Amino acid sequence: METGLNQIEIPFDFRHLCWFCGEPAGHAFTFPNSRHTRVTCAHPPLTLPGCDECCKLAVKANKSSVWAVAEAVKSKLIRRYHEDLAIGVNWTEESLAQSQFEGGNFAGFQKSAWFMYQVAQGRVNFQGWPLVVNGVELFDEVEQETFVFDGISYPSLNDAINHYCRIFHLDKHFFISVLEIYTRNRFAEAVRFCRLTLGDTAKERAAMLKSLASAVEAEVK
Repeated sequence: METGLNQIEIPFDFRHLCWFCGEPAGHAFTFPNSRHTRVTCAHPPLTLPGCDECCKLAVKANKSSVWAVAEAVKSKLIRRYHEDLAIGVNWTEESLAQSQFEGGNFAGFQKSAWFMYQVAQGRVNFQGWPLVVNGVELFDEVEQETFVFDGISYPSLNDAINHYCRIFHLDKHFFISVLEIYTRNRFAEAVRFCRLTLGDTAKERAAMLKSLASAVEAEVK
């Protein structure tokens, strides 16, 4: 694929895939272009294959590198398909197969739910192939933050926080306070703790937070 004098090398196995999510590509995305503010973009203009959805999301991302654009696209995909991704949080493939949905209103959900989750998971977790221009591989000058949890690779810890707060209707500020105590390495425990406080008042949560801080502090002594 060419962009001016630049040649983007696409591995044979990926020649028909979207660079952002791995779905079939029928469009192209050029970065930077007239709709982007080029501030500190160190790499040359690039044209990448993309699916219709990802290309539309990428155009709206006002970032300084194509890798930052990819992060923005993934964040939007996580938000857009949070219900599909939530299937993997609430179910396993085995539990869905053993559910009693046959013949009921949820029979269709039982048949398609795990597939929907796998598609969404695959798109979010997909990592675009290395970008090679005229035989030279381009590298992101800014180390991108990622957070991997329960089979999903999030562009950032904040994306994971937003996702779980959305799924379980958690108070984000309280969740962040709990996570600061548990640390990101105990993300699952932070989720469970916050789910136990859904019906609590602000005063009760403050007391639980103080108690949690004392308990965790005692663990490390």
